[in-house]
Amino acid sequence: MSRDVLTRPAREPDRTTTFGPDPTQLYDVWLGPASEVTVVLVHGGFWRAEWDRSHLRPMAAALADAGYAVALPEYRRTGMPGGTWPGPGEDVAAALAAVRADDGLPDPTVLVGHSAGGHLAVWLLHRPEAVGVLGAVSLAGCLDLRMIGGLGLDDGAVDALMGCSDWQREPSLGADPAELGPTPAPVRVVHGREDQEVPLAVSESWVTRSATAGRDQLVVLEDVDHYDLIDPGSAAWPTVVEQVRALHGTGRTAAP
Repeated sequence: MSRDVLTRPAREPDRTTTFGPDPTQLYDVWLGPASEVTVVLVHGGFWRAEWDRSHLRPMAAALADAGYAVALPEYRRTGMPGGTWPGPGEDVAAALAAVRADDGLPDPTVLVGHSAGGHLAVWLLHRPEAVGVLGAVSLAGCLDLRMIGGLGLDDGAVDALMGCSDWQREPSLGADPAELGPTPAPVRVVHGREDQEVPLAVSESWVTRSATAGRDQLVVLEDVDHYDLIDPGSAAWPTVVEQVRALHGTGRTAAP
């Protein structure tokens, strides 16, 4: 699948709600028919300023069509004030707290994150704001920051996130899901074998180091790349919805 999904038009959100004073501290909402579960959808883009939440609007609308309420938060990113760590983490934590306090959204909550958003979604499970969250789905998530930094992915994206080039010298990183141990809630890790942006080995590393055996799952999809996972028209899409559904167990099926 080509990268055209990143610029594909989608229907506008039903509303946009702010959760802080910064222009990026807001989330869009799509309401599905008879929604009983809220999906907090965290976008990727290697934490870079040039990639905002708009590229996940087709996915958000498709999840709403599948019966979910969807909150798509924005956050500060590298290249803008406050965009180095911990700024992005602070923003998504505040967004999650705001979404869970939002009377217009169902209480049961599942986190879904793609690429850098997968990193943030799994990291969030360790935060107090996520107590009671049903779990997270990581879609080609950047779940091992040291590995991503060592590989130099996206021309040093982790260096930019951490605001320096010597962060690898730190003995531990509170930002790295691979170092935080088992999550309090289940994680479904989905990765395409043909991913050229974030190698499958990154997800495999998190599973080896931090997954809870018998609870968390790694789903590897053949002939699937980085962008298929966020494309509602791809062959991977039913699996994505299935993994979200597995975390809340309603038995809801995806809309065709």
